[in-house]
Amino acid sequence: MYGLVSSPLNKLRNLMLALIRAIIVIIFTILVCVGGSIYCLFSPRNPKHVMTFGHAFGRLSSVLGIKMIDRVPAKAKNYGPSIYIGNHQNNYDMVTMSNGVQPRTVTVGKKSLVLIPFFGFLYWITGNILIDRGNRSKAHNTISQVADQIKSRKISVWMFPEGTRSRGRGLLPFKTGAFHAAIAAGVPIVPVCVSTTQGKIKLNRWNNGHVIIEMLEPIDTSGYTKEQVRELSEYCHHLMEAKIKELDKEVEALNKR
Repeated sequence: MYGLVSSPLNKLRNLMLALIRAIIVIIFTILVCVGGSIYCLFSPRNPKHVMTFGHAFGRLSSVLGIKMIDRVPAKAKNYGPSIYIGNHQNNYDMVTMSNGVQPRTVTVGKKSLVLIPFFGFLYWITGNILIDRGNRSKAHNTISQVADQIKSRKISVWMFPEGTRSRGRGLLPFKTGAFHAAIAAGVPIVPVCVSTTQGKIKLNRWNNGHVIIEMLEPIDTSGYTKEQVRELSEYCHHLMEAKIKELDKEVEALNKR
């Protein structure tokens, strides 16, 4: 009898937890986007804003019951212009991966992102780069623009070389745009890996365990030519795939304790 009563109660509690979390996330997001957009009007398109609001969204990890382990070295702030590449899993990247964003780093995203209510305007005004994925010629030209902006504005760029969310399919094959841009700009590639989150974070579960973000050492691209871009991308893919597997094993052990 007790088990029959407790089961519906547990379901109700889980439902309430999910509802409360969803409300908090929505309110927090709207406040950050509206407040951030107003704040950025005083210095629009300034690359310093991306890290500020990226880290703000990273604070939602505690609301979602995620225990973040941050392995981003302090010296990363002194890397200078670079291209950061990360594994793109799902929408939770905004909470986990954003913790690794460094000063004067912007991201490259599809043009349609500006249509997202509240978030779209903040994404644009913070200085991120928008590309038209439906137009290959424009997208190819964007790679040259990215390289030019890195050199002229002395900024770093964050890219997801998989080109789409993997959603539990493992690290997908890399597209070469990020690597072409790094070679053209003469800047290093800095891989950033996040342990697997797909299917492991639930709004109705109080404790969603550990998630590890780890930034690897910069990879010098000065020895590569544009003809070797595929070689560079495959090398980075191999490094990141191996590291993600290591992180997943570590998270599994931590969550069993």
